[in-house]
Amino acid sequence: MDHVKISNLPIFWLLASFTVFISALQTFLYIREAKKATKVCNVDPEIPKKAFKIGLVSAIGPALGVFIIMVGLMSVIGGPMSWLRLSIIGAAPTELTAATYGAEACGLSGLSDPGYNIQVLAVSWFAMALNGAGWLLFTGVATPGLEKIREKMSGGDMKWLSVMSASCSIGIFAYLVANLSIGKGGLSDLKIGNAYACIGGAIFMILLGKFIVPKVPKLAEYSLGIAMILGIAVAILFGK
Repeated sequence: MDHVKISNLPIFWLLASFTVFISALQTFLYIREAKKATKVCNVDPEIPKKAFKIGLVSAIGPALGVFIIMVGLMSVIGGPMSWLRLSIIGAAPTELTAATYGAEACGLSGLSDPGYNIQVLAVSWFAMALNGAGWLLFTGVATPGLEKIREKMSGGDMKWLSVMSASCSIGIFAYLVANLSIGKGGLSDLKIGNAYACIGGAIFMILLGKFIVPKVPKLAEYSLGIAMILGIAVAILFGK
């Protein structure tokens, strides 16, 4: 039997559904606990609703990117494993890289190599699972101590904590942008399309926040999604 047919057997769909169900259940429980916390903290009920709506709209763009890669992965590693991995991790490039490393470990050039068979498929699955297990292990070990580190660094000053948190977020996103825009060769290896998308999205986000949202407040929750789409349009038009 072909390895693609084996990877799509009903038993694998059934096994994958358990993990996906747990992931969906966790989402429901987090939302429920968040709603309880708003009552305890006397937060206006409209604020969480607005926050959830913003998160939902902002997730559309990244989710479409994940879906496209998922379709590509399905043709190689099967639907159940693609569904499982991207339901609990969501980092499509990471999963694609892990599957590719599995193929390369077997001496192949990649997922599209003609020699990709059931044995290589098993190694790719193992590589993806091992990659995810490392994240879970580190999170379980490191998370309990993060709160102590945060308190020690902030010194109990909430204003400084806000500045520190914002600085960390800016640093993280700056790294992600640089990683996507600049290749290993530095500026000489500039990924012009990605750079245009990042710069265009940032400019439109500033313009929306400065000029449009104050006049049309309802657009505030959609501004990130709009800026992302416009950034992609800039990349398509000028990033060739």
